[in-house]
Formats: sequence, C-alpha cells, structure tokens
Amino acid sequence: MLRAAAGDAGRVYKQQLLDLLDPQEGQTVLDVGCGPGTDLPALAERVGDRGTVIGVDRDPAMLAQARERTTGLHRVEIREGDVHALPVEPGTVDRAKIDRVLMHVAEPADALVQLHRATRPRARIGLAEPDWDTLIVDAEDLETSRAFTRYTTAEMVRHATIGRSLARFAEQAGFSVEAVLATTPIFRDFQDADHTLGLGRNMQKAINEGRIDRDRGHRWFTGLSNGPFYASFTVVSVICSR
Repeated sequence: MLRAAAGDAGRVYKQQLLDLLDPQEGQTVLDVGCGPGTDLPALAERVGDRGTVIGVDRDPAMLAQARERTTGLHRVEIREGDVHALPVEPGTVDRAKIDRVLMHVAEPADALVQLHRATRPRARIGLAEPDWDTLIVDAEDLETSRAFTRYTTAEMVRHATIGRSLARFAEQAGFSVEAVLATTPIFRDFQDADHTLGLGRNMQKAINEGRIDRDRGHRWFTGLSNGPFYASFTVVSVICSR
C-alpha cells in the first residue's frame, strides 16, 4: 500500500485528501494510524509554528520511523495508541485523517465514534480506504482472476469492502458527509504489482487452502509475468465535518 500511495494515482488521492482536509495555521491535526509518518511533515507545514500535529500508531516499529522522519519538527507529537482508544483529549482536534487503516481494525464503526469524540465542533475529517472487491487483474484466464479477487476479499483483508461503506459509517458516527471521491491506482509493472498486491504469495495461499486449482493458479501467475500487465483497484475518499 505504501507503493500504491507513492504511484501517480496514489499521490493524486493523498494530495486531494490533504487539500480537502485543509489544515489551517495554528490548528491541531490528528493522523490516526500514521505508520512511518509519511504524511506528518506535510501536515506540519500546513499548521505552522503555532499548530500541532499528532501522529498515533500502535506499532512500535512504525512509531520509531515516524519519530525519525519528524526529527526537528517540534510541533509534531508521536503517540502510541489504538484507534479504539485514541490518546487525545475529547474535543481537542480541528482536523483528522485516517488513511488505509480502517480496513485492518477490529471495529471500524467504533473507531469513527472515537474519532468523533476527539474532534471539536466544526472539525473536518478525511477518510480514505480501498475497496478490494474492485481489484482487477488482467489475464486470459478471467475466472482465475475473479477467483483471486474473491479470495483476497474473503480471506486476506479484514474489512475488504470498507471503502464503499465509509460514508455510511461516518454518518452513523455523527459526522456530516461533504464529499465522496474515488481514485483508481493502476499498476502496469508486474514486479511492482506482485510486491504491493501480493499476487504470488496470496495465490499460493489460495492454492494451499484448496480455493484455486494448483496448475491453473500457477499458469495464471506465470502468464502475468510474461506479457503486458494491468491491475487496478479503487480507493474511496470521504470528507466530512463534525
């Protein structure tokens, strides 16, 4: 997903999310599931010397990278915590973002309720999640491509269709939805797609579990590596307010 975010379509949706989130100088911005802190410097630049950026993650390795990435940015705070129990005072956040995190958490709806609790009235929130049901891999064996997508959706991602549900979950948590947008990261390089989308490793898992025939799965994967390649999926972004 980091590679997907770094590609052309990934940069488009991330820049779009940042622009629509519109952090202002002096505000407090929360990045939930900040990972290695990729977006924290850009947020810090927007809020200036009088603002505060809080990056929250539960993974110590990610937190260490985030701290290293933001060395010298004195208005950035890195906090260890869980999306279901955010380590921020209620009603203190002006802007918040969750980017490709809710698909992994235990209860996405509850996480958004926690986010509602952390934000001030009139706060703005940006959410972005993929919908893995939209994963398309071009191959002569179309049925195996479809089987691979079904396996990815059913077994490999905890909440694989969270992207299409973002607006509904946001409204149920008490937010007002202002915009819903879709972006499609496209992969034309097989090696890049294999690394990012797990084509080989997930196909092998599907074969081992008897979900896809071994010979057919191996032919499918070999065929992908031998010819012109195309794969894509949809990322849904939602902008909402408190």
